[in-house]
Amino acid sequence: MDVSLTLIIIMAVLFAAGVYAMLERSLTRVLIGFLLLGNATNLLLLVVMGVPGKAPFYGEEGPVSDPLPQALTLTAIVITFAVSAFLLALIYRSWQLGQADTVEDDEVDIALRERSDAEEELFDDESDASDDATTDFVGIVTAPIRVLHARDYPSIQDDAPVDTADQSRASDEREPNA
Repeated sequence: MDVSLTLIIIMAVLFAAGVYAMLERSLTRVLIGFLLLGNATNLLLLVVMGVPGKAPFYGEEGPVSDPLPQALTLTAIVITFAVSAFLLALIYRSWQLGQADTVEDDEVDIALRERSDAEEELFDDESDASDDATTDFVGIVTAPIRVLHARDYPSIQDDAPVDTADQSRASDEREPNA
């Protein structure tokens, strides 16, 4: 498999620039970063495709191209287009509401930033505690779902239809032949 080093370098630069742009607070830069990541993904699929060959038709002689990377590239293009349209709608709405496309900090972000080291260690210590219970609902009384049985409610009569073939088969299995 002969892959061009130029394509690999361009793909790496696009991935790096896309990740760097997505880390910004401006939604426009996030959109640009996402578009760069989409193009880098398409280049990755192009590199993975390998040596080009003939179209993969039935009965074709000689080396043929792998159709899977081509289908994945088309899918990546469609997904990139859809998410880009969604981000453009978010940017437009953000500009309408606040005349800016930056993401602002809310109260929770500010509280997390101002948390002291002692509070951080306290939260880390709580996460290290291991319990034997696999769920939060350990007891029968506190469980969110309770399985009810007919024996718990004798006033309820079971009037569900029963298949007679299943009944005769079940009774045959229970009574061995003598």
